[in-house]
Amino acid sequence: MANSKTRLGVSAYAIVVFVFTLASNGARNLLGWPGFIAAAIVLAAIGGIMFLKMRPERFRWYRLPSPIYLFLALAALSILWSQYRLESLLGVVAQLLTTLIAVALAFILTWHETLRTLGTALRYVIGLSFLFELFVAVFVKHPVLPWWLELTAEQEEKTPKLLYWSRDLLFEGGPIQGLVGSSTLFGFIGLIGLIIFAIQLRARLITRFAGWFWVAMSLATLALTRSATVTVALVAVVIALAFALWARRSGPVGRLPVYITGAVVLAAIAGVALFARSWVFSLLGKSSDLTGRVDTWEGVISLAQQRPWFGWGWISYWAPWVEPFKSLDVQGGIQVMSAHNAWLDVWLQLGIAGLLLFVPLVALTLWRVWFRAVDQPRRGYGPPLPYATSALWPFLLMVALVVQSFAESRILIESGWLLLIMLAAKSRFDFELPSLDAEPQRVPWRQVPIPREIAPATTAR
Repeated sequence: MANSKTRLGVSAYAIVVFVFTLASNGARNLLGWPGFIAAAIVLAAIGGIMFLKMRPERFRWYRLPSPIYLFLALAALSILWSQYRLESLLGVVAQLLTTLIAVALAFILTWHETLRTLGTALRYVIGLSFLFELFVAVFVKHPVLPWWLELTAEQEEKTPKLLYWSRDLLFEGGPIQGLVGSSTLFGFIGLIGLIIFAIQLRARLITRFAGWFWVAMSLATLALTRSATVTVALVAVVIALAFALWARRSGPVGRLPVYITGAVVLAAIAGVALFARSWVFSLLGKSSDLTGRVDTWEGVISLAQQRPWFGWGWISYWAPWVEPFKSLDVQGGIQVMSAHNAWLDVWLQLGIAGLLLFVPLVALTLWRVWFRAVDQPRRGYGPPLPYATSALWPFLLMVALVVQSFAESRILIESGWLLLIMLAAKSRFDFELPSLDAEPQRVPWRQVPIPREIAPATTAR
């Protein structure tokens, strides 16, 4: 495509994808399952067509991390031994479509375009979520169920709280659920927003007013959702940021103390999680069983031990109408839809073989975005260039995703899987390290040209 053409269409598509996946629960509540599935298929088709039409010159299949191929291949093969073959087939198709979109975005968008479109999508999700909660609080004045859930007054009284789209708690100080219908998921969106908006503000990629406003909105989201797991993830992100800045100051030859201290901190965190969990969560106002998660984990471990090597078959979202999920666990009056732990979910569905592929996928992605965050950019063999703030966001986002994966399984589905695969693919082939003198300016959408070719890699890990 000619350089004179704009990135408006590409950017608009990326924003829609990010909004759709981040607020997937809200999309289902708004469209119903049939409409949601149709919209997902349309987005995947558009992504595929756009990718084929643009034909990114950087794309080579071998540039994708091999754990992605192997994990998806194992998931597809698990249909053969699955106890719920139809549901496994649907789960594999959903996983492949999400992967297709993620890979297309990774090769079509530059790093800065990814940051910009993700930030715009987060503004839509957070802003519309607050407007939704405000509308419910001012005009509806009672909890709201998805419109397609038609219940009698007697049935509605017995409806579990987890099924409500909004519980009308905005003026009571929360916990609010936003468009996504879950305080935990909305809180995590607030955390991602805080990372992205703070990076954009510090890098002067947005105006000071807009930057501080959306940072404040993200903090309000965290305060009004009050999710203990998101609070832990926030602390982890702050610690990770401190280590990244320390590594920058130390330089490549002086990072041994950084790594030793990091190992000690990780060991201390593991010790606290094992032996002082009750005390930590009491400080956060939560029970030591993480709102019933421990019971779920025990049930999942018991099932996984029955088929330890290759699991029960891939399913993505649990199907509560089939065994073994039908009788596995009930929380808050409804069937549990995931293990609330991505690592246990992989073990349950794909066994130890699945973990041996999923662990390298996450670990290598985290490793690559770490060096992207702390390595000083260079152009050719010239002297090192000043660090850019925007090089930090992939690492901080990966830290948030990994920490969340120990209490939620979202990294395996929808926005979690999309972000993981996008970062895994992009960090594998796109080694462009932005420098402070090359930070993009605040350019209107319509004036951002389509680059014919991205500059060649200047550093690789």
